[in-house]
Amino acid sequence: MSENKNSLQLNLVPAEIREPLRLFTEKLAGPLADNLMSLTVVGSSLTKDFKSGRSDINTVLVLGKRTSAALNAIASLAKPMSKKKISPPLLMTESYIERSLDVFGIEFLDFQLTHKTILGNDPFFSLSFDKKDVRLQCERELKATLIRLRQGYIAAAANRKLVRDILISTAKTMAPLLRAMLWLKNVDRPNTSASTFARAAAEFSANLATVMRIDEWRYKRARVSQTEIQNIFEALYMMIEQLADTVDKLEV
Repeated sequence: MSENKNSLQLNLVPAEIREPLRLFTEKLAGPLADNLMSLTVVGSSLTKDFKSGRSDINTVLVLGKRTSAALNAIASLAKPMSKKKISPPLLMTESYIERSLDVFGIEFLDFQLTHKTILGNDPFFSLSFDKKDVRLQCERELKATLIRLRQGYIAAAANRKLVRDILISTAKTMAPLLRAMLWLKNVDRPNTSASTFARAAAEFSANLATVMRIDEWRYKRARVSQTEIQNIFEALYMMIEQLADTVDKLEV
């Protein structure tokens, strides 16, 4: 490895996640060796949304090339790292990132907004995106979410607990998507969920109270009645339908 790749810059991330990341990097360094190009922390662990002991630490590993040996090395760390709240890392190569900007604009825009590269060169800083590609992905994701909601509700047989999990899973995906929609309109993007929902509600004249409420369920054992679940499901569905219509008409 070069000197830059050997230098672990934990001072860039909050103190409470430094030790898990140090251990993770040390365990990776040996088996991956020169194939490890960079390690980047992304998402909520860098923001006020992070809840110590409950929130996951998300990372992106950029490899020189994808190999079975690399997959096995990282897979062997899954159990010990899960105890440290480190999610399985996203594995990419530089060429994969370059060739995927037109299909993963929502995700890469979010990585670019909130990330710290603690080992190697920053893979996201210089990325640029075509607004037409991002608008199309936003529309596709919203309309696909409507399908998943319908199918999920049917598969769950309207079971209150199962539908609650579906709603939580859906709400979790909304903040990055809404930030991408704000980017399409050249509006500053907050990096926390609550601020994103508030900014998007004002910008797109959308009532996002329902998704904000559902998002809070991730860390609470809120008891919700069958009637409430059905009402919240319907409200979320209508909200996403409205956003899909908004982005469909958005000129970029």
